[in-house]
This record gives sequence, structure tokens and C-alpha cells, in this order.
Amino acid sequence: MTGHGTAQGAPPLRARDLLIALVVVVLWGVNFVAMKWGLRSFSPFQLGVARYVFAALPLLLTIRPPRVHWRWVLWFGLFQGVGQFGFLFIAMKTGMTASLASVLLQTQVFFTALFAFALLREKPGRPLLWGLALAALGLACFAMNHLGHGTVVSAAQATTLAGLLLTLCAAAMWAASHIVARLAQNASPGYDPLAFVIWSSVVPIVPFIALSAVFDPDAARWLQWDTLASVPLSAWAAVAYLGWAANTVGNALWTNLLQRYPANRVAPFSLAVPVVGLTAGMLLLGEGVAPWQWAGIALIVAALACVVLGPRLQRR
Repeated sequence: MTGHGTAQGAPPLRARDLLIALVVVVLWGVNFVAMKWGLRSFSPFQLGVARYVFAALPLLLTIRPPRVHWRWVLWFGLFQGVGQFGFLFIAMKTGMTASLASVLLQTQVFFTALFAFALLREKPGRPLLWGLALAALGLACFAMNHLGHGTVVSAAQATTLAGLLLTLCAAAMWAASHIVARLAQNASPGYDPLAFVIWSSVVPIVPFIALSAVFDPDAARWLQWDTLASVPLSAWAAVAYLGWAANTVGNALWTNLLQRYPANRVAPFSLAVPVVGLTAGMLLLGEGVAPWQWAGIALIVAALACVVLGPRLQRR
């Protein structure tokens, strides 16, 4: 992040940069629909392999390694790659819609705060505490959806309690990767975050291959060319979207914005990601949302708004 001073002294986003922020929001929101499409042809672990092969290539050949110790690259790749996407892909395969995953994964904000408090001794501010309370109420609403009987619309029955818990595990792993990135920044100030993300994309490939070999009954057939050739183009398009569009392009554009504007000018746009994810899931996949889930969604989005916008309102 370059030195723009405080948010009050920084200029608003120019029209071009506003468009870039909106493009990233759409890329990340539609990301969850692409996961569902990819999981129609791949197992969760196979999709993990494919996603990170696409994410690492061909940029790995053109971008120099980040100037950080390799342990940070390794831990980041394990937490965000194997942890976050391993849990998330299993959840979406077994009992989580794209619409709700896009909302629940945003609880990573609160897991990050909890981990930062426990490991880095960062004291949460009042907006964060209010956000944590609202998020807890939101998760209670999601739990109520599974405790009630006869109140869930048929499309929303695609979600299970196991899917909910696995998605929260994915959010916790994403939060853990933020702590790793924070520690890497403390150890090596000024490292290139895009290079860090690209080179860490190599880390999950071998673990995902090993997990697929152990748990996927048909893993051996993926060594045959005929199996790869039989995968529909829509599945490969989904993988390319996950690896290149959502990961490489999305992170590159977002990092570029953060380098030229204060974080509190850019971060509020992330509030639109679950909105886009919800809309895309309902329009492109025909997913439904139950009343308790709508209540949970509203509370979690309110919690995110409290965390992102609260500090700005406090300073006024």
C-alpha cells in the first residue's frame, strides 16, 4: 500500500478504478458458481489440483519469487489452498449452495480478528465487537434452519449442517492465511503480494494429488488421456475461471487498488461480493434461500458493514 495518508485526505476512486473494483467484485462473486460447475466433473480434491495448476501457470515462469522466507509461502499455500479450498469444495459437493457459501465464507473477517487477538495480541475495536455479535446471531439463524422442520423451501434443502460447518472451517483457514501474510509482512516489509500469491499456488498441488489418490476411488483413471479428454469444456472453463480470472486477475487488480488507495477506500467494495454471489447462484443455478437463511444473510452482511464502515463513521 502506498502512502496516501488517511482516508479523509485521499481522493475518491477515479471512474476507471471504480470500474476495476466492480469487475473484481463480480469475478469473486461468480467464483462460487464456477466452483459448482467444476464439481460436476471433478471431485473436491481433483478440482483443487486443477485450480492451482491453472493459478500457478504460466505466471510462475514470468514472476520472480517473493522476497520472503519460504516458510511463509508454504504455510500460506497450505492454509489458503489445501485448508480453505479443500474444506470449501467438500462443503459445496456435499451440502452447501453457491449462494450461501459466498456469504458464509465472509465470516473469515471475524475469524481473522479472533486469531489476531489470540496470536498477535491485537485488541478488537468496538465496531469489530458489534460485528462479531451480529455475525454470531447470523450463524444462529443458519443453525435454526437445520433445527426447524417443514419450514425450508426445497431448493434450500441443498444445504446441510455438515456443509455449514465445513464452510466455516474454510473461512477459518482463510483467516489463518491472513495471519500468515501479516507475519510475512512483519518479517519482510514491502514484499510483492502478487508474487507471494502466485508462488504459494504451487504448494497445494501435491497435497491435493495425495488426498485424491487416497480418498477418490477413481483417482487412477485421471492418469489416462481419455479421461482428461472426456471432461466437458464447461468444466475446464470453470477451472480456468477459478485459476486465472478469480485468482490471478482478481488478486492482481485488487492488489493494484490497495497499492494506490487506502484500504478503507477499497475494502467496502468487498461487501458486494456476497450480494453478487447470492444473485449469481439464484439466477444461474436456480438456488433458493429459506427464511432463516435470509435472516442469517442479513445479519452477516450487517456485521461486515459494521466492521468495514464502522471505523470510518467513528472518526466523523
